[in-house]
Amino acid sequence: MLFDTHAHLNDTQYNEDLEEVIGRAQTEGVSQMVIVGFDRPTIERAMELVERYDFMYACVGWHPVDAIDMTDEDLSWIEELASHPKVVALGEMGLDYHWDKSPKDIQKEVFRRQIRLAKKVNLPIVIHNREATADIVEILKEEEAEEVGGIMHCFSGSPEVAKECVKMNFYISLGGPVTFKNAKKPKEVAAEIPLDKLLIETDCPYLAPHPYRGKRNEPGYVKLVAEQIAEIKGLTFEEVAQATTQNAKKLFAINC
Repeated sequence: MLFDTHAHLNDTQYNEDLEEVIGRAQTEGVSQMVIVGFDRPTIERAMELVERYDFMYACVGWHPVDAIDMTDEDLSWIEELASHPKVVALGEMGLDYHWDKSPKDIQKEVFRRQIRLAKKVNLPIVIHNREATADIVEILKEEEAEEVGGIMHCFSGSPEVAKECVKMNFYISLGGPVTFKNAKKPKEVAAEIPLDKLLIETDCPYLAPHPYRGKRNEPGYVKLVAEQIAEIKGLTFEEVAQATTQNAKKLFAINC
């Protein structure tokens, strides 16, 4: 029983073979997944999917790359969706200093507004971080985000930063990169962070694990992430699968 905590099956790359992708995931033991929407079109599609499939849940928010496009109406819409029974988190939100579409000050303000909304609606948050670790940690502390906690999505930082985030009530989520032979930091994080603070994800269609690196990712491949963590920690695959699934259910308040 595996839980893919971050999937983008709402991406157009799955328009032609969604049912086959879902079938392969179920064959690999993926019993639940969270579909992440991060702008108007992807949020709308995420909500369509979670209403169609009982094992899918939604995370809705505004991506930092597109922060400059978010309006007050968008934020109000996200607040309305937060009351939907299958919306289990807000995000992905955060900071992305790799792309230059949205100025840093606008990204920070949109990030802060979403954290405040999450505290208002009492939902955990899912953090996107690209080349912005120090500013993200600072904002999470200033906004007292530990009140709701959440996920450091596809974590790529050091074990030291991971431990700091755990202290702020965040789970550390590992994806395909932990399986890459040259991925030193994710492997160190997998080794040092306690199993009760770890989650697994695909971030599909991106970041496919070895041996599918460079190809389209899909939820069924999350099994490879769990297997790699088990190998690093000297645990069985079943132990990692059970623990990460229970962690996800606890965070998202899912009782089935």
